[in-house]
Amino acid sequence: MCKVIAIANQKGGVGKTTTTSNLGIGLAKQGKKVLLIDADAQGSLTASLGIQEPDRLEITLATIMAAIINDEEIKPEYGILRHEEGVDFMPGNIELSGLETSLVNVMSRETVLRTYIEQQKDRYDYILIDCMPSLGMITINAFTSADSILIPVQAAYLPVKGLEQLIKTIGKVKRQINPKLEIEGILLTMVDNRTNYARDISNLLIENYGSRVRIFENSIPMSVRAAEISAEGVSIYKHDPNGKVASAYQSLTEEVLGNE
Repeated sequence: MCKVIAIANQKGGVGKTTTTSNLGIGLAKQGKKVLLIDADAQGSLTASLGIQEPDRLEITLATIMAAIINDEEIKPEYGILRHEEGVDFMPGNIELSGLETSLVNVMSRETVLRTYIEQQKDRYDYILIDCMPSLGMITINAFTSADSILIPVQAAYLPVKGLEQLIKTIGKVKRQINPKLEIEGILLTMVDNRTNYARDISNLLIENYGSRVRIFENSIPMSVRAAEISAEGVSIYKHDPNGKVASAYQSLTEEVLGNE
């Protein structure tokens, strides 16, 4: 049984891409078959998996979605790349921006990505979607395709306050398009455990959302080492295997697996 998790927050710079790649590779290390999908026109996930110029790729998520819109046949493995650490990935690039604009006039525009993901489900245990920092049509497609949404939130006051709009949008998609959609949990990222401020933010999160939404027990600490990995094209497990961030993502992976 394949589980589809969208990693989303309309605020940028909260650790969505780092979480997608490290959770995905963490699941692969546990023997799971994993597909990562880069649904962000910035192509950050694609770059972090070692593709230095995503915009030069011929086949990306935009190509696939355009083929579905035009009722073209595509083989399930078409365009999928393999990373050295055991995950498959469907790259994304700037072409998604153009596709987002053209989706407005497409019939069943919210379900284009779901059509693709349904083709992949019997090939994988987990499919993780790295969403763009907006609540536009590509992100709505991801929500329509997903079983659950994992929300990374930077340990700071304003990003926590901004969660309400995202949770409302998830609720709307659940009511109108995808009744099985749940929130996987809120993940605190970039946490400086040396400060009281981080604890205050954690308490604020629990106070405002804890009764409605699961908040992961594990948080991701602030780390220069984590910031370096996107330039190297490898996961934190390879870059700094004994560090605190690798340990945190390992614990997060176990929490996600335990939520089955």
